[in-house]
Amino acid sequence: MNTVVSANRLSKHYGKQQVLDQMSLNIPSGRIIGLIGPNGSGKTTTLKAILGLTSFEGDMTVLGLDPRTQRDKLMRDICFIADVAILPRWLKVKEAVDFVEGVHPKFNRAKAERYLAKTKLSPDMKVKSMSKGMVVQLHLALVMAIDAKLLILDEPTLGLDILYRKQFYQDLLEDYFDQHKTIIITTHQVEEVEHVLSDLIFIRDGKINLTISMEDIEQRFIEVAVSPMHVEQALALKPIDQRNVFGKYLMLFDGVQRELLAPLGDLRQPSVADLFVATMKGKK
Repeated sequence: MNTVVSANRLSKHYGKQQVLDQMSLNIPSGRIIGLIGPNGSGKTTTLKAILGLTSFEGDMTVLGLDPRTQRDKLMRDICFIADVAILPRWLKVKEAVDFVEGVHPKFNRAKAERYLAKTKLSPDMKVKSMSKGMVVQLHLALVMAIDAKLLILDEPTLGLDILYRKQFYQDLLEDYFDQHKTIIITTHQVEEVEHVLSDLIFIRDGKINLTISMEDIEQRFIEVAVSPMHVEQALALKPIDQRNVFGKYLMLFDGVQRELLAPLGDLRQPSVADLFVATMKGKK
């Protein structure tokens, strides 16, 4: 499996503040990665480093290229959707499509028009008359119509209502993603993307706390609704997190055999959000 992003001992400072702290990661091709972390964790700086938009210490290659010195060549195969879509207010939808078609050799006009047909945007509508959500829709349609090897989405559906958010992720899976593409997503709406992810990277304070595939999560982590009579037995198995909900203790276990946990209560697969909160507790 080819490696799309390889970083070793990545560090970044803004003045005295360390944003990335000796971070290392490898992202293989053909995967959809959720880069999850709290505000100020280093997510956006990591994306900027991948895109060649910021300097850093350490080593990094993206699609086999150094983003610091080979950015022009790299951007032929990368698309980026930022958390804030900025387009000229005078621009019409059809003019935006014409422009991107003229400047990017891998732009698929028919695909962009299919995306736009699912919205209320018309060819002559100007950006200044669009709602925030409509601007996001136009931006998404333009970028997702480019046949890139790496797509980076930084809070891509910010400003969209739930119907369009669901439609976006459906389009991402059905019309965009294939085994030759890699997608990195950052979002605070974890529950809306976990069904499309193949891998997770948890980041905090510029360090990677967990890198794991969704398949391995199912094998490794189990949450148990423990009845009061079995609390001591459960605690002896050293849960990584516990909380009390409606008189039952919910305990999260890492690497404990299912056969040992089954007699203690009802078992379930933890959500990505629950797993994130549990692994972040106690981290400094």
